[in-house]
Amino acid sequence: DYAHYEKYKIRRYGAHGTSHKFVSQEAAKYLGKNIEDLKIVTCHLGNGSSITAVKGGKCIDTSMGFTPLAGVPMGTRSGDIDYAAAEYIARKEGMNVSEMLTYLNKKCGMLGVSGVSSDFRDLTAEAEKGNKRAQLALDMFSYACKKYVGAYAAAMNGLDCVVFTAGVGENTPVVRSAICKDMEYLGLEIDEEKNLSKNDGSIRDITGKNSKVRVLIIPTNEELVIARETLALV
Repeated sequence: DYAHYEKYKIRRYGAHGTSHKFVSQEAAKYLGKNIEDLKIVTCHLGNGSSITAVKGGKCIDTSMGFTPLAGVPMGTRSGDIDYAAAEYIARKEGMNVSEMLTYLNKKCGMLGVSGVSSDFRDLTAEAEKGNKRAQLALDMFSYACKKYVGAYAAAMNGLDCVVFTAGVGENTPVVRSAICKDMEYLGLEIDEEKNLSKNDGSIRDITGKNSKVRVLIIPTNEELVIARETLALV
């Protein structure tokens, strides 16, 4: 409730802010447009993942919450869940609050669903071999990301660009493809051949020929943002 917000400063802080800021600014430069005129969804996808709605150069919503536990399922984090389910498991397993938080942060997500690994490289390799749980983990991740992209397009009343960044976002074509699949209704389509291009450290445009929404892969550079922000203060 509001009293706890005032007392403990509980709010949606999000994470990966420097990454989302950098790639959204780089996207605007690449498109040759003023960032204040753009509606961008930035997808920082790695072992920890967050998705952000950037409208007019400002973050108006983000998938992570008070802590990085919220949002899409991640390498070992559960992401969004029904809190009552956590309480139910805790009672059945005899866990206290601290133990449950450790479980949700360290033993869930891709690792928990697949039973194989938290590493997307391992998961894609296992899925190709026919491992159904590895495929399920990848499907759950892509589905959750797709929901956030659609929700943020609705929240911003439109969408100009989707950006993929970080380890998984930059290097896992199958995930990008799954997230963007069947999004033509939103004017979003990728070029599957371009999507398979190797990561050479440059910005890659994988926009489909009929897509109204631009889709970019942009290597993040959080250190550069920190350096720029520091320079601005001195």
